[in-house]
Amino acid sequence: MATVLVVDDEFGIVDVLETILTDEGYRVVTACNGKQGLMRLSAEKPNVILLDFMMPILGGAEMLRAMAAEPAYQRIPVIMISSLGEDVIAEKCKGYAAFLHKPFRAAAVLSTVARVLVSGANAAA
Repeated sequence: MATVLVVDDEFGIVDVLETILTDEGYRVVTACNGKQGLMRLSAEKPNVILLDFMMPILGGAEMLRAMAAEPAYQRIPVIMISSLGEDVIAEKCKGYAAFLHKPFRAAAVLSTVARVLVSGANAAA
């Protein structure tokens, strides 16, 4: 069973993502900002991260940069999520595996997570 770390400051979004992913058989761990997300990384060893772009304390771009600087976290695929367009996110973030636009559909979440997990497994092989 793959573990998904969901990092988002909107509790409603976290609840929806947790339900969608848990119902599909994923183990879900949550964090409410990038600082907490980085702390969860070492304890939880997620297979993929759903990371919101705009959050207080430490935003998605900053968490992604911190992960890139840490060899143990560089291979964990990140799916950026935001209500902003992907063009805006791509200007400010490098190294994410996929993008989901808010509001999202459950099918898009599941297909994106599955695709990223398969891509990550192929890259690690």
